[in-house]
Amino acid sequence: MKMNQSKSSIFFQRKMLNPFFFKLFLLLKLPMAFLAGIKLNTLTSNRAVLQMKYKYLNKNPFGSIYFACLSMAAELASGMLASSIVYKSNPRISMLVVGVEINFTKKAIGTIFFECNQGKEILSSIQKSIESGEGNTIDTITVAKNDQGVVIAEFLIRWSFKPKIL
Repeated sequence: MKMNQSKSSIFFQRKMLNPFFFKLFLLLKLPMAFLAGIKLNTLTSNRAVLQMKYKYLNKNPFGSIYFACLSMAAELASGMLASSIVYKSNPRISMLVVGVEINFTKKAIGTIFFECNQGKEILSSIQKSIESGEGNTIDTITVAKNDQGVVIAEFLIRWSFKPKIL
């Protein structure tokens, strides 16, 4: 079975791009992301861009965004791409973060944008998992930039995908 951008994937992307539904999704499924103020700017079959502003609920004692909040947004950038692919898929696919590596280069203040451009690679990894019936992993890269376009961090998020056997 060859997977491609299905109608359910497009439906998921359109729904998540509606600010009301995205906030409701965060509130119900990822309440800490809701509190941190994550917003979804772009979601296509290959690219996801999220943003987070420095504010009281996501700050650390050093006057920047807490690294855990940054990591959460970076994971969500690649996770939104994967979620749009596995949404209502047949067979059902389980997805899990199995590794994280982070390189911080600048202090995270102001508005930070998190971008992952690996939708095609994620789709391929999920397809391999379906074809083999086994788990498959992929390393995704999310780049975080400030509002001047300066890279403040790079996140390697290792995802595992596996078909659910009923």
